[in-house]
Amino acid sequence: MSIDLPLHRLLLDQWDRPADEDDETMLSRCTGPTLDVGCGPGRLTVALAGQGLVVLGIDVVSGAVGRTRERGGAALRRDVFETLPGEGRWETALLADGNVGIGGDPVALLRRLREVLDPRGRVVAEVAPPGTPHTVDWATLECDDERHVIRWSVVGIEDVDRIAHEAGLAVVERLRSGERWFAVLEEAA
Repeated sequence: MSIDLPLHRLLLDQWDRPADEDDETMLSRCTGPTLDVGCGPGRLTVALAGQGLVVLGIDVVSGAVGRTRERGGAALRRDVFETLPGEGRWETALLADGNVGIGGDPVALLRRLREVLDPRGRVVAEVAPPGTPHTVDWATLECDDERHVIRWSVVGIEDVDRIAHEAGLAVVERLRSGERWFAVLEEAA
């Protein structure tokens, strides 16, 4: 594969820790059965389960899925663009740690999540801070000896309204916790 653009290096070890206060701000917006898209080593899957929610983590990296399961979380090795369990019944889709960039096309990802969610469902997405330009390039996901190259997009808080609108969603809440930014998206009226 020839990659002409810069690579983001995503080391799953950097997320292999317990959920912190900023994570909790984001997780407080998750309601009902939640799909943790790109769950990594499971810190948020496990935190949501600890709050009594039904939660399933999905990731393309088998090592990440294994770590989530070792922590006691439910997780499957799946691509979000493939068939998923419970399609049409999830109340929340969680896109933490910039995972709104999965696939390099955030509009396509959000449209896919609309298929996965109950029509009254919501997307809780972590986005980049103000002043961050929207980019599309490549990323490497690394966990133990696994390495996956994927299309990746960076979405800033200033771009989230446009991207949500193109996907048929609306931003119903923007929030900041520490240096992190989040948006809650729901079906456009």
